[in-house]
Amino acid sequence: MSSEDREAQEDELLALASIYDGDEFRKAESVQGGETRIFLDLPQNFKIFVSGNSNECLPNSGFEYTICFLPPLVLNFELPPDYPSSSPPSFTLSGKWLSPTQLSALCKHLDNLWEEHRGNVVLFAWMQFLKEETLAYLNIVSPFELKMGSQKKVQRRTSQASLNTELEFGGAAGSDLDQEEVVDERAVQDVESLSSLIQEILDFDQAQQIKCFNSKLFLCNICFCEKLGSECMYFLECRHVYCKACLKDYFEIQIRDGQVQCLNCPEPKCPSVATPGQVKELVEAELFARYERLLLQSTLDLMADVVYCPRPCCQFPVMQEPGCTMGICPSCNFAFCTLCRLTYHGVSPCKVTAEKLIDLQNEYLQADEAHKRFLEQRYGKRVIQKALEEMESKEWLEKNSKSCPCCETPIEKLDGCNKMTCTGCMQYFCWICMSSLSRASPYKHFNDPASPCFNRLFHAVDVNGDI
Repeated sequence: MSSEDREAQEDELLALASIYDGDEFRKAESVQGGETRIFLDLPQNFKIFVSGNSNECLPNSGFEYTICFLPPLVLNFELPPDYPSSSPPSFTLSGKWLSPTQLSALCKHLDNLWEEHRGNVVLFAWMQFLKEETLAYLNIVSPFELKMGSQKKVQRRTSQASLNTELEFGGAAGSDLDQEEVVDERAVQDVESLSSLIQEILDFDQAQQIKCFNSKLFLCNICFCEKLGSECMYFLECRHVYCKACLKDYFEIQIRDGQVQCLNCPEPKCPSVATPGQVKELVEAELFARYERLLLQSTLDLMADVVYCPRPCCQFPVMQEPGCTMGICPSCNFAFCTLCRLTYHGVSPCKVTAEKLIDLQNEYLQADEAHKRFLEQRYGKRVIQKALEEMESKEWLEKNSKSCPCCETPIEKLDGCNKMTCTGCMQYFCWICMSSLSRASPYKHFNDPASPCFNRLFHAVDVNGDI
C-alpha cells in the first residue's frame, strides 16, 4: 500500500467519523473498513401496504399503515490496499424493505459513482446518494408495496459495460425489474419473511418516533413548564403533550374517586383517553390494580348479558344466557334468578320484598303496555294487583284515619266525641291533639283549663253527629 493511499484512507475514515454519529458510522477494528447505516428521510404521510394477493398467508394482508421512518440501508465496506488510486471499496448493501432487484440497482449505481470519482475517495458520495436520492432513483412513492424478492439468480460484477447500464423503473412502488435481470451478489434483503418484515418496520418506526419525541422540548399546559419529551407523555389520539408529573397527579385523583372512565386528555372538550399502558407507567402498582378492577367492572356494567352474583361475599360476573332467567355463578356455584336476584325459583313468579313492592307500584303505574305485560309475567298478576290495592289502601288511610299514639294502629273516626279508644291496644287518646289519655280519668284532658283541648270534647261535631 502506498503512503498516499494509506493517508487518503485514514483521512476519509476520520472525516466520516466526525460527520456522522455512532448510529450512522462505525469503523471496523481489525481491517480498513466499516459500516454505515443510511436513514432515509420519508415524505409526510408516507404509507406502506401489503397487497391481498401476496404469496404469504398473512392475517393483516391488504393492510395499509402510515409511517415516519423506515429501517436503514446498511453499507458494509472494506478498503483494498490500492484504494483510492486504483481499486474501489469492496462492499455489500443490505436492506429489509427493498427487494434484491432494487438493491442490485443501487449497487450498480455505486459502481458508476466510483467510475466518476476514480482515483479519489468515494464513500461520502455513496452515502449522500443513498440518503438523498434512493427514493427518487428507484421511483418509490407513497403508498409503497412491501414485497419479498428472490435471490436465486446471482451475478458477480463483470465488464465495465454492464456497470454503466442504468436500470429503468416505473410504477408507484418501484416496480419489478425485467424478469431477465439477475441479482447482484452484494445486494442482500436482510429479512426472513414478509410477516417479520412488517413487524420490524412497525417496531422500528415506533422506536424512532419515541426517540425523536424524547429529544424535543414541550410546553405542559397544566404546569406551564417546558420539559424534554422524555419527561412528558402524549395522548395517542389527539397528540396533546403534558409532563408526566402533572399527569400522574391527575390520574391518581381520578382513580381514587373511581372515575376510571374519565382519564381523558386534560384539554377542554378533548375526547382522547389514556391507554392502560400509559396509566400503568405513571401510577403505583396498588392504584393501578384498583384502576384495572374498576375499569373491568364498568365495562361489564355496560354489557346487557352480564349480571353479578347476588351473594355479598362473591359478586362475581355471570354471563346470562339469552331467554333464560337462571344464572349460575362460576365462582361459588350459586343458582339465582337474574330478575329478582334471589335463589332460582323456576317458573314461579319472583318474590317481592316490602321495599320492592313500593317501587313496583310506581313502576307499574308509569309503564307502557309492553312493560306492564313484562312486569305481570315477571311477578305475576296477583302480586301486581296486591301492590296496587295496598297503595290504594295506604292512600285512603292517609286521608281518612289517624294512627294510635301508642301502637300506630290506623283509627277512623265515624262519629261521637273526641275521646277515642284504640281497637288495637285499647289505649284512650285525644282525636284533636293525638295525646294519650289517662285510663282512670280520660275526660280530665277536656275539663282541665290548662289543657290545649279544654272544652273541646265535642269540637268539630255538628248536632247531627257528623265530623
